[in-house]
Amino acid sequence: MADESAKNLPLPDLLLGTYEPKLDDKGRVAIPAKMRTQLGAGCVMARGQERCVYLLPNDEFRRIAQQIQQVSLSNRAARNYLRVFLSGAVVLEPDKQGRVMIPQMLRSYANLADDVVLIGVGTRAELWNREDWETYLHDQEEDYSTMSDDILPVAPLMGGDTDGAAGMGVMPW
Repeated sequence: MADESAKNLPLPDLLLGTYEPKLDDKGRVAIPAKMRTQLGAGCVMARGQERCVYLLPNDEFRRIAQQIQQVSLSNRAARNYLRVFLSGAVVLEPDKQGRVMIPQMLRSYANLADDVVLIGVGTRAELWNREDWETYLHDQEEDYSTMSDDILPVAPLMGGDTDGAAGMGVMPW
C-alpha cells in the first residue's frame, strides 16, 4: 500500500512563527535564518490565496505543481488555477544577507509595502501586508476555536478509558 508507506515518511521541518521584517527600497525582504535553512538553497515565490505571497521550498512547489497538473486539462478550474499559480511563480535564491527580491507583480498582488509580516504555515511561508494580516487574523479569531472541530481529528482518550468521557475524545495534543 503506497499510501501507508507515505504516512510513515519523516515530515520536513515545519515553517513556524511570525516575523516582521521590513521591505527595503529595492523590494527585498530578509528571511529569518531558521526559515532560510528550512526553505533550502532556493525557493519559489508565488501568488497565494487571500492576497498573500507564498514562499515554498523547491520540493514543495514541485509537489503542488505536479498535483495540479494531474487534474484533467478538461477541468476548467484546474486550468485557471494552474495559470494563475504558475504565471506568478518565481525561483529565488537569498543573497548573502538572506534577502530575497520580491518581484513587482507579487508586491502589487499582495499590496506589499514597508511593513510586512512573514508567517510560517507548515510546508510554506506566507508574506502579508501587515495591515491585511492583522485584519485577516482578527476576522478569523472568533471562529478559531470552532474551526478545530471541523479540521482536526478527535483522538480517543489515553488509557482506553471506556466511560462516558471516552466517546467525546480529546484533541491530539
